[in-house]
Amino acid sequence: MSRIVHFEIPADDPERAIKFYEKVFDWQIEKWDGPIEYWLIMTGEEDKPGIDGGLARREDPTTGVENTIDVEDLDASLA
Repeated sequence: MSRIVHFEIPADDPERAIKFYEKVFDWQIEKWDGPIEYWLIMTGEEDKPGIDGGLARREDPTTGVENTIDVEDLDASLA
């Protein structure tokens, strides 16, 4: 069975979005130490079921939430 393994949330104002998700969902959000402006989202404890994701500054007004889905066989899934 294919499952969502990662999500990415675009935000016009990342700082405001981070405060919202931390307060409402109690998520832990940390700035990524990489070459782009990106934050890592931990939605719960590592040993519990769930998925983690990321938050990025929205580059285009039409950009929405992205979900990454893990599939066993890409060709078979696309057939």
